[in-house]
Amino acid sequence: MPIPILMYHQIDKPAGRGSPFRYLTVDPGNFQRQMKWLKRMGYTGLSMRDLQPYLAGEKTGKVVGVTFDDGFRNVYVHALPVLNELGFTATNYFVSRQIGGFNEWDVPVGVPHAPCMSKAEMLEWAAMGHEVGAHTLDHVHLAQVGLDEARRQITGSRRELEDMLGSAVNAFCYPYGDLSGDVRKIVEEAGFTTATTTQRGRATPDDDKLLLPRKIVRRTDGWLNVLRKSVTG
Repeated sequence: MPIPILMYHQIDKPAGRGSPFRYLTVDPGNFQRQMKWLKRMGYTGLSMRDLQPYLAGEKTGKVVGVTFDDGFRNVYVHALPVLNELGFTATNYFVSRQIGGFNEWDVPVGVPHAPCMSKAEMLEWAAMGHEVGAHTLDHVHLAQVGLDEARRQITGSRRELEDMLGSAVNAFCYPYGDLSGDVRKIVEEAGFTTATTTQRGRATPDDDKLLLPRKIVRRTDGWLNVLRKSVTG
């Protein structure tokens, strides 16, 4: 059975009309309704770590992957309580050099300032059973930098996050969905067991675990649309 992996970014009040990438911010009330309806329909939200037996075909069931890109603090504030209440787990992909910082990579395109989780908040996220994943050191276009820099961004982010956590970091996400065959190979060599892309679709046991597709959730998606994304290809 194909498995949907949902891709979120910010959970907050969306910025004003005309703001770049406004569609990537989901209102907290909307997110809560989406998660509650998934639960009512018999789905369990899982982190990439907890999803692995299903991706490997070792287990079956009504499951959906829940992922957040970039490590925004508003996910800690608005999404974490909802996930905990429902017994869901999720993976948050952190830009390691911006823990305690902000979305500096968005400044050139005019996206409003948004704080990232502090180290203490990230540790609490992990202590509550959720997964910390890596999203490079600086949120770069991996296929547009040299291979040495791509390797530094990928392996360095894993090392920095593991030093902060004191435990393994096995999930990776390609910033901007930007990758190549060489970049994928570096991710494998770095020791990651799963990696997600921006390619649309649901995952199957036959998929490359380092090139997993996801379903993006937009600002305008209501709970019914999220259900549709979860049950259709």
